[in-house]
Amino acid sequence: MHLAYPAVLAALLFSIGVYGLLARRNAILVLMSVELMLNAVNLNLIAFDAWLRDALHAGQALTLFAITVAAAEIGLGLAIVLLVFRTRGTADVDRLRALGDRAAEVPAQFDGAATEDVSKGQAVK
Repeated sequence: MHLAYPAVLAALLFSIGVYGLLARRNAILVLMSVELMLNAVNLNLIAFDAWLRDALHAGQALTLFAITVAAAEIGLGLAIVLLVFRTRGTADVDRLRALGDRAAEVPAQFDGAATEDVSKGQAVK
């Protein structure tokens, strides 16, 4: 088996993943681009394992670990994106840079209205 074919395919997949990571605004598409990059690495691991004819099949074992980590990463990533989409109403990566925006909006809800301090029983401005 020639090593050039899977290596070129992996380089193309990795390049497409890097382009998607840098050019996309949607968080779901960014996660898909990261998955493309991980699959390019997995393809290289399998190709070099077959080319070297390793008796232990270390490339295949590392690929299984990488697939496991990628599955956990995409599960957590999608959960975070869905939670952010529910609270903010957008999955645009450029708008999600400052994650402390919601905490800054909370004191603005009171608008200086008097509230009662429960522990002291007094009105506080």
